[in-house]
Amino acid sequence: MDILQLEKEVNFTAVASSGPGGQNANKVATKVLLEFDVENSIAFAKGEHSRILEAIKSQLTKENLVKISCQESRSQAKNKELAFAKLIKLLKKSATPKKVRKKRIVPASIKRKRLNDKKKHSEKKANRKFKL
Repeated sequence: MDILQLEKEVNFTAVASSGPGGQNANKVATKVLLEFDVENSIAFAKGEHSRILEAIKSQLTKENLVKISCQESRSQAKNKELAFAKLIKLLKKSATPKKVRKKRIVPASIKRKRLNDKKKHSEKKANRKFKL
């Protein structure tokens, strides 16, 4: 994944933010909306591209855009950094291949031991019963 190429392909939009900030919130657009076109991006290798599309298909819009908003800070520049960091984290997580689960095989000796223990336990309980 080429992060420098990602920076060129990302579109930022600043809008008015809700929350703290007082008069500054009314005057300055500090909330940042990030849009990224995953399908037409050239920042990924072929294998990464298909894995990313598969992993984040539920988060894509109809136009195959990823939209991330950030209004955690009162600064527009800081919100841009945070939104871009969120995007990179999302893409890195979805680009890593899933681990294949290996089926665990229980050895026959362990199975035999478990069944013998169960048998002994049941015999012990059966011997406690009153017999006529």
